[in-house]
Amino acid sequence: MSKPSIPKGTRDLSADIVRKRNFIFTTIKTVFEKYGFEPLETPAMENLETLMGKYGEEGDRLIYKILNNGLTDPKNIDKAKAGFEKVMQGKSSADLTERALKYDLTIPFARYVAMNHNTLTFPYRRYQIQPVWRGDNPQKGRYREFTQCDADVVGSKSLLSETELSAIYHEVFTLLGIAHYELRINNRKILAALAEKVNASEKLTDITIAIDKLDKIGIEKVKEELAERQIATDQIAIIEKYLLITGNNEEKLSAITSLLSDTDTGKQGIEELQFIVSAVQQYLPTANILVDFTLARGLNYYTGTIFEAKAPATVKIGSIGGGGRYDDLTGLFGVPGIPGVGISFGVDRIYDVMEELNLFPQDLSISTQALFFNMGDAESKFAFGAMQLLRSKGIACELYHEFTKINKQFTYAEKKKIPFVIIIGSKEIEQNNCLVKNLTTGVQETVELNKLDNYFKK
Repeated sequence: MSKPSIPKGTRDLSADIVRKRNFIFTTIKTVFEKYGFEPLETPAMENLETLMGKYGEEGDRLIYKILNNGLTDPKNIDKAKAGFEKVMQGKSSADLTERALKYDLTIPFARYVAMNHNTLTFPYRRYQIQPVWRGDNPQKGRYREFTQCDADVVGSKSLLSETELSAIYHEVFTLLGIAHYELRINNRKILAALAEKVNASEKLTDITIAIDKLDKIGIEKVKEELAERQIATDQIAIIEKYLLITGNNEEKLSAITSLLSDTDTGKQGIEELQFIVSAVQQYLPTANILVDFTLARGLNYYTGTIFEAKAPATVKIGSIGGGGRYDDLTGLFGVPGIPGVGISFGVDRIYDVMEELNLFPQDLSISTQALFFNMGDAESKFAFGAMQLLRSKGIACELYHEFTKINKQFTYAEKKKIPFVIIIGSKEIEQNNCLVKNLTTGVQETVELNKLDNYFKK
């Protein structure tokens, strides 16, 4: 018999973890709905053609493809073999796979908008909290199955949408206690202007992919990668000047204006960035928004603003959220002209940050408020009635499953972090009361049964 295991990059989630994750979900959901976003869910799988070609070369390699049903049927063996050979040659094959697990929530959302644009009210504001899958290399804070929390606004080009999404990031992180987060911001038009500046517009994707690795590999390795992608030495020198822009937000915006405002694309990107930064600083003076021209976000569908939320520097975990503007994403599905912008929270990484910084409320691990001891057959039947009365008042409680030693029942309560135990013996039944012991303080009190719910509400 094989040893039980789960796929690499996935996890079982215990009660303690689920409660903490639900705390994060509830916080995010509450803020989303306060800002007027409504929920949406899409299938776990999408047609392969919906996903492929939307995430760039590297993203496409991480998509989990699903084998077609019936491939083990003898009639389909030859088709499966032929399909596998096509896949090994780097080609897709409908004979082998037609569907895939969703890589993110944005492309399925764009597909949904394209399919339903005649019935939606625009601007359409939706949020989505669902798992996604990527064939990534598992490591701390990076899993193959993880949950994303997205909020998007489609049908509006107003930069106030970006301002609102910045406010959502700030409010959620503040509520979760992640005080020293950084919200980094750039604009894809600025990156496009940089490519224009070095006369390499056709290599914009190559340039952004290399720039996006700056934090991981350093500027010298980025320059090497640019050279490998056939970017000339004089072009790399201009890109390096761009990457070395430093200072506060105002100083960075001034420097980028000097470097790129001679192009229409650059001028527009800089104006958009200035508007958002100014609005956030005006309405959210405590928000830590930072202009970061090294921020590239390699996804092909971004057209304007790009965001990245980073964990506090004391936690070595990197990005905990990101997003951006995509002004023609639905055009990929035959419905052009619907602009959009959205952000995503990386819940699994946020969880790791909060765990490391000890930010979760201490009482999250408590589900059962009180344990009724089992003092015998007659006593347990009586206790069951008292327990049901407490439950009807919204107080979570349980009855120990069998009559056994008191010490064993105390141990059970302590291991489950149940704060109170209730003892009803034959004497208590006669007197219509019970003994309630607070395991945190050690205080024990006699409480009338008809006042037991008030004791816990108090």
